[in-house]
Amino acid sequence: MHHDCPESSRRSLIRAMPRRGRRLAGLLLAAAAVLGGCAQPVAAPLRQAPPQLGGFAFALMGDMPYSPREMAQVDALIQSVNADAEVGLVLHVGDVKGGGERCDEPLYRERLRQLQQVARPLLYTPGDNEWTDCHRPSNGAYVPTERLALLRRVFFPEPGRSLGREPVALRSQAQEGGAHAAFVENVMAERQGVLFATLHVVGSRNGLAPWMGVDPKDGVTGNNPERNAEFEARQAANLAWLDRLFDEAQRRNAAGVVVAMQANPRIEAEPGSLTRNGFDAVLARLHGRAQAFGRPVLLVHGDDHEFFIDQPWYRDKGEEPRLANVTRVQGYGSPRLHWVKVRVLPNTPEVFHIEPQRVRGNP
Repeated sequence: MHHDCPESSRRSLIRAMPRRGRRLAGLLLAAAAVLGGCAQPVAAPLRQAPPQLGGFAFALMGDMPYSPREMAQVDALIQSVNADAEVGLVLHVGDVKGGGERCDEPLYRERLRQLQQVARPLLYTPGDNEWTDCHRPSNGAYVPTERLALLRRVFFPEPGRSLGREPVALRSQAQEGGAHAAFVENVMAERQGVLFATLHVVGSRNGLAPWMGVDPKDGVTGNNPERNAEFEARQAANLAWLDRLFDEAQRRNAAGVVVAMQANPRIEAEPGSLTRNGFDAVLARLHGRAQAFGRPVLLVHGDDHEFFIDQPWYRDKGEEPRLANVTRVQGYGSPRLHWVKVRVLPNTPEVFHIEPQRVRGNP
């Protein structure tokens, strides 16, 4: 199996520019793959090195596989990640199944077995396809909260422990007890003075989309109380976890912070708009805490399946002033079965340096 090298020379973060241009710039980077002539890296586990030895890298993947026919291609992607000796951590930002696939336990366990092929510690945060959309007839017409409970049992059997062939201890929100003890999926990790956290923020309007498959009246003559209660509890947990993350970053004088979620939270839309319904509270908290933190913050997510880099708060929006220290990366997704390498160099001003990676033979 051949593995591709970076699509271009090493690139730092794309600076603020008009949104259309920024997204185009990200897509052009993704299209600039060098498809041949690259030496294959030697696969070896990367042990955490002192900061003076040059940092480390993490891999971003998500929104895959979406069908059985993509399983082999995702296997190839995982081999590509495993072969990169600089990668010390992998983030999967949700959607391990297609929106039309059934939400059955055997499928969950099949996709988990595939993720467990990752040779490095793997942090996974759920996507909407795994539970919020399971009310659809094509998904089995399951009650989403019941599927969420199953998902937690399958993918998070041991709170505070990562996935992957080299699992490591993490800090899980479930370990802190209290009102948010159910949220085993919200985790935190530290590498060389940089903090990572996952937030359970999903597509389908962050879980507010009606459960029409199991409740035809939902969103028409009323709102499903179970759906609303789940959203409120998860939102409270996410806000508390964001505060915990930035409190810890301030206490440690962290060089940077990485926040991972599944959903594209539509930062470019106006606050209070229908487009941002379900995301406003998390975005407001992220904006405020990132502004106070002042050092580099990287938001990584999936959802739209197209790689791009931008600075989402690049212009004033009334109550959301410009933030030069926040950069966002959306990863690849089905049918674009590739990954993004992020070099983390804590002693550089930018800290985060993005290199999209294409896997030869994958679409």
